[in-house]
Amino acid sequence: MNIELRHLRYFIAVAEELHFGRAAERLRISQPPLSQQIQALEEMVGARLLARNNRNVSLTQAGDMFLREAYQVVDQVARAAEKAARLERGELGELTIGFTSSAPFISWVSRSLRTFRQQHLQVHIKMREINTKQQIEPLLNGELDLGVMRNTRLPDALKHQLLLCEPLVAVVPEGHPLTRVAPGALRFQQLAEEPFVFFSREVGTALYDEILLLLDKAGITPYITQEVGEAMTIIGLVAAGLGVSILPASFSRVRIDGVKYLPLAEPDAMTEVWLVHHRQRPLTAAAKSLMALMLP
Repeated sequence: MNIELRHLRYFIAVAEELHFGRAAERLRISQPPLSQQIQALEEMVGARLLARNNRNVSLTQAGDMFLREAYQVVDQVARAAEKAARLERGELGELTIGFTSSAPFISWVSRSLRTFRQQHLQVHIKMREINTKQQIEPLLNGELDLGVMRNTRLPDALKHQLLLCEPLVAVVPEGHPLTRVAPGALRFQQLAEEPFVFFSREVGTALYDEILLLLDKAGITPYITQEVGEAMTIIGLVAAGLGVSILPASFSRVRIDGVKYLPLAEPDAMTEVWLVHHRQRPLTAAAKSLMALMLP
């Protein structure tokens, strides 16, 4: 059996018109080929679908049942084609994005995601909060389409594009003597003797390496008294008076009583935010649309 979609369309036209001449005109073909195709369809089905004589055409019982099924098949094909076209245009599908804990606080990132959501209502976005280093393996194996992360060493298979350069800020308890330093004049050396609240080494975040490297270049080994896994916990412990810390400026959008965010004078107190994807794996239309919104 080799029934094609055109056979179904021919049959539907004849079944609706109940007249070969009108059906042929509607299909924009001549009548003899239409009659031949209907006859071929009946042979493939193994049933007489149309009762016809010189005057009338009518559906047989088998033809009536076949018409109902043909409608469903043609409709299903049309829906499948429309879905495929919408997927190709980035209007449907699923997009899985890895992001660091600071990403939602970066206004450019959150604004881009909001615009994408408004423009692509049928694309299901799955957000996975994982730190920079933990995003690498899912990006390599295809579990993530895109990653929003801090600058770090990447394998050759991954490509990064710069989203923005973000300043680092000192996070200190409210009322701390450092809050009296002129805005933008605070230097790393003034934090050298302070108890430090910081990420745990086991967490393995890119920020851990990056900030400790900056302090080392300034000749400072921080006195780390509290080690935690999340930036929000760091801010909470600073608010409790257990020390000071350094975090990306995006976290200053987190308003917690008892905390002050102080800009730093160090010119290299900056951190990059990257948008990362696999070099060889083709990007979906939805992923390309989001990248176009996010990249400057």
